[in-house]
Amino acid sequence: MHQINGRGTYMVSKYCLPHLTKASNPHILNLSPPLDMDPKWFSGTVAYTMAKYTMSMCVLGMAAEFADRGIAVNALWPRTAIATAAVQNHLGGDEIMKLSRNVDIMADAAYEILTKDSKTFTGNFCIDDLVLHEAGVKDFTKYAEVPYGELMPDFFVPDDTPVPEEVKNS
Repeated sequence: MHQINGRGTYMVSKYCLPHLTKASNPHILNLSPPLDMDPKWFSGTVAYTMAKYTMSMCVLGMAAEFADRGIAVNALWPRTAIATAAVQNHLGGDEIMKLSRNVDIMADAAYEILTKDSKTFTGNFCIDDLVLHEAGVKDFTKYAEVPYGELMPDFFVPDDTPVPEEVKNS
């Protein structure tokens, strides 16, 4: 897990750097959570938390390190469970899938981040629905596996993360 998440993030970013320096709007986007040191994220899942937070620490460090080259380094994380094979197979099957959002929310949020100016939007830990809300999305029902249904919160989202009204109601 650490070889893929932590070391993989570091190495791919390092070896892509020469190519990114040639791009007109270069970005690195990690699917990693905000750094929240609440013990509840570590209890019972220390290895997983360490692996994901290593990716987030790459965001923090590389954003500062690459800023003078105009290369943005940001993180994107979902507020809720996302309907993927991993969620279905490891977190609870069809029942959890009904409490999830579809992958389109992450794709749309990634697009919004990757089209921002890399020189000014870097070092951010973004939550999917906040990115889309800031981009003008008001109806989030298209992202729910069951529109207006209950959603299962994802791990690592800090308790004080704002929830816009449009997000609460869809």
